[in-house]
Amino acid sequence: MVKKINYNIIPFQNTYRDDMIFCLLSAKDALGRIPRLNEDLLDIGKNYFDKGEMFWLALDDHDRVIGMLGTNTIPASGMWLKRFYVKPALKRNGLGSALLATLEDYAKSKNISALYTRCALDYIEGMQFYPAKGFVEIEHEDLVGIEYKDGVQPFVKNL
Repeated sequence: MVKKINYNIIPFQNTYRDDMIFCLLSAKDALGRIPRLNEDLLDIGKNYFDKGEMFWLALDDHDRVIGMLGTNTIPASGMWLKRFYVKPALKRNGLGSALLATLEDYAKSKNISALYTRCALDYIEGMQFYPAKGFVEIEHEDLVGIEYKDGVQPFVKNL
């Protein structure tokens, strides 16, 4: 049985940086990946907001970071999902869907017509999540704004 949780989605605030990093490393560890820190997360202001991008945090009732999602806008009205993570013990509570809906609303307000993401082929949850949310697989040669990586499936969702 999935425990219902309460959460609030907010734009990133620096006071949550360390807890965000903990959430990210926990999520990567649960995926069986070697937890490593992505350099862009050390300064969200410089790497996202100063570039006109967004980054959201999901906070629980105890003011702890339980999820995150950022943007990377590309030419021709596209946007990549960046650093999309949910704390492992809290998956399947609608939190990922809520973060994605927040990004989609933002993208539409910026006249973005397509969302892009990619997912490791061995990440079963992700490979099921994206098609369930309207994303379709695309070929690597159709990638826009990001380089090809072996073992990764790119997706697109037209808005």
